[in-house]
Amino acid sequence: MDRQTSLSQDIGHAAAETYLITRLAFTLLRYLGVGYRWYTRLIALVCYALLLMPGFLQVAYFYFFSSQVRRSIVYGDQPRNRLDLYLPTNNNGPKPVVVFVTGGAWIIGYKAWGSLLGLQLAERDIIVACVDYRNFPQGTISDMVKDASQGVSFVCNAIDRYGGDPNRIYLMGQSAGAHISACVLLEQAIKESRGESTMWSVSQIKAYFGLSGGYNLFNLVDHFHNRGLYRSIFLSIMEGEESFEQFSPEVRIKGPRNREAASLLPPIKLFHGTSDLSIPSDASINLAEALKGVGAEAEVILYEGKSHTDLFLQDPLRGGKDDLFDHMVSVIHAGDEEALAKDASAPLRKRLVPEFLLRLARHISPF
Repeated sequence: MDRQTSLSQDIGHAAAETYLITRLAFTLLRYLGVGYRWYTRLIALVCYALLLMPGFLQVAYFYFFSSQVRRSIVYGDQPRNRLDLYLPTNNNGPKPVVVFVTGGAWIIGYKAWGSLLGLQLAERDIIVACVDYRNFPQGTISDMVKDASQGVSFVCNAIDRYGGDPNRIYLMGQSAGAHISACVLLEQAIKESRGESTMWSVSQIKAYFGLSGGYNLFNLVDHFHNRGLYRSIFLSIMEGEESFEQFSPEVRIKGPRNREAASLLPPIKLFHGTSDLSIPSDASINLAEALKGVGAEAEVILYEGKSHTDLFLQDPLRGGKDDLFDHMVSVIHAGDEEALAKDASAPLRKRLVPEFLLRLARHISPF
């Protein structure tokens, strides 16, 4: 009976998640418009998803039915204040933790987007916490940053209950999630540099991984407008042009009152594809230069010819060796000889989608 009840709950949860994802997709379309241009993009998106469906179905099965996944843990009092935990199969000692903030153009971000990352890092004995947050129009950028910060705070203060090491936490974001998480990290460093009381400490974050992110809103507003995320919508999401400086880490870190915060920041690792059309790789290059200009430790790793989705979707679905994944794991396991030895002998990651489907998906991707 308990098994049947559990299965019924899992199926119900899957139905609820599917409904939410569908609603987010239609919300995005409502704000982008439904002219000819967006009909063609919608068709491209549907075809892109269908081509990658063999991988998505395998990851979805793991997400909904694996005992390694703890879904929708409450971290705050807002409707979207939930996070998913991906736990390694063994529990022999505290594990390092990656707090991941997903992308989605600030409109369709959702915690389940991190399930592939969670699956693959959990195989390397790393806990992953995928943080959900309010999207536009449910919230604007300050709400998103507040939610993500609360999620990080929950992990910093409670991850030991789930076998995580509160002294080995890594913050990561992808696309819009990279922007939000960078804002979270810098805001926290600024508060600490001014002596304000906080619920978590930047010192608990051992490194920051930014994947295909945008960090200067002044440079992005026209780019996004030309890509279809129109200026009026973008300004609404970002609470007007008067808020651009506050939510542009590249600009904010240069402020004379904020430079002391740079000394508190962990090492910053930025990953970007040189063929990214959604957010140009200059966004990561410029942030790294701004950080180094005020004494922070920052590094940019560029991937020649990679698109906005290659690094986060196609390459992980391809399986085998992945330079970005290997680099992240080597940073997380640095100093842990036993973990590094296990990484060296770990089997190559399983391919989830045939190569010809991945290549075709890359050509029709709307991103």
